[in-house]
Amino acid sequence: MQNHSDVPSEKIDGATFDQERAREFTINWGEKILGRLFYWWSLSVAALLLLIFGPPVLIISLLARRPDWIYPWAHWGARNWLRLSGMRVIVRGREHLDPNQTYIFISNHRSYLDTATLFCYVGRPIGILAKKELTRVPILGQGMIYVGVVPIDRSNRARAIETLREATKKVRAGQSFGIFAEGTRAFPGQLLPFKKGPFYMAIEAGVPIVPVAMKNTDRLMGKGTGVARPGAIEMVFLPPVETRGLSTSEDVERLAHKVRGMIAEELNRVSCDREKI
Repeated sequence: MQNHSDVPSEKIDGATFDQERAREFTINWGEKILGRLFYWWSLSVAALLLLIFGPPVLIISLLARRPDWIYPWAHWGARNWLRLSGMRVIVRGREHLDPNQTYIFISNHRSYLDTATLFCYVGRPIGILAKKELTRVPILGQGMIYVGVVPIDRSNRARAIETLREATKKVRAGQSFGIFAEGTRAFPGQLLPFKKGPFYMAIEAGVPIVPVAMKNTDRLMGKGTGVARPGAIEMVFLPPVETRGLSTSEDVERLAHKVRGMIAEELNRVSCDREKI
């Protein structure tokens, strides 16, 4: 078994690349054709689930003045999208979590699969901090607000800060949040620098951070590959990181560095764990 510290990696523009991991995405033409077909199948399944179930769920829930009905349907839809896309989810590290504690879950992000996995398999209702562009997707955009998804406009610093403040209020009120701290999807084998906003949120709300390593999703449906394949997603919850007593910008820097390092270390174990998935 190869030690994770021996996996070759390099930094380019602040992003960390696992070179061994990235080489796995060189595929032959036959695999590429099948991968493209499977990729479009997965996206078509997502669209059909939204079109068939989204409108009636939204209309009935809002007419009945029960927007809380939307969340379980969204949860059901996301789980079935993963299932019908040939994905199974393996969750590790739940023993680190206190069911009565509010957390901010900070994850890496390399695939469309990550959001559905985090949303469905944390084991508790959570809010998600997501890019504003998702609000433009028909049906999905209309339903996001009712399932705890908070859109953030990263192109406007003032609005982004205000959004983080609103999300922090929700965390103080007891709602756990899932956040992809890179701010966008990374390419296969890549880990981008982390934005500082989620760490300020956790400190201001006084809640622990749970680092989450989302593994294998770049192999199953990686950014920029245009292909997909069925397989196992592994989501690993690492031990929570306490934020009490932190306040300065230096504290935020150290906290972000620590959480990113924990996730990077776990991601580098992927080649050792592949045969177990």
